[in-house]
Amino acid sequence: MHVIVVGCGRVGSELTTHLEQQGHTVAVVDKNARAFRRLPADFSGQTVVGFGFDRDHLTEAGIERAGAFASVTNGDNSNVLCARIARETYGIERVVARIYDPRRALIYQRLGIATVATVSWTTDQVLRRLLPAETAHEWIDASGKVCLVERTIPAATVGLRLSAVEEPGRFWLTAIGRFGAGMIPVADVVGQEGDLLYFMCAVDALDELRERLEHPEGGH
Repeated sequence: MHVIVVGCGRVGSELTTHLEQQGHTVAVVDKNARAFRRLPADFSGQTVVGFGFDRDHLTEAGIERAGAFASVTNGDNSNVLCARIARETYGIERVVARIYDPRRALIYQRLGIATVATVSWTTDQVLRRLLPAETAHEWIDASGKVCLVERTIPAATVGLRLSAVEEPGRFWLTAIGRFGAGMIPVADVVGQEGDLLYFMCAVDALDELRERLEHPEGGH
């Protein structure tokens, strides 16, 4: 697949490198030619000095054959403009924009533009590590109603069938991290010390989930 990456900063250069390693062809667009120095010496893709919202520059980058588009510059407005042009003018479905303002990110997600809200993601990751038992989440949907949460199994749940801590319509165990490997739970799986439990959860049920994990005997 041909992918266009707008912005060759630390994120853009790393993204470009990973994409090429996975076998994709990549064109990188940046207004500063010196930014391309961040690319590895063996980079075989295309570099375009210009702007991700300029049609001539996009044409040079191969927008007509692109299957995916990512704008990861340091400017929210530029990233959204580039993403909208890729989606609305060229009909590219796989479009992602890097957004620093999480409030804007939610708005653009509702408009159908996938976003990565840098500030909120970083804050969430730090909180999850500082306060693993609190309500920080791994992912939240654009409506703010459903989230994915990671929880370290509490002592009270070790040795019990993990189906006992599920509540249909509120929270549901979707994966387990055990001994460094992920697994999809089966119906009779039993919790083990050190398990990482991943739940899809209604945002307004996070407190219920925490209570159920700490006191599973009162769940059913």
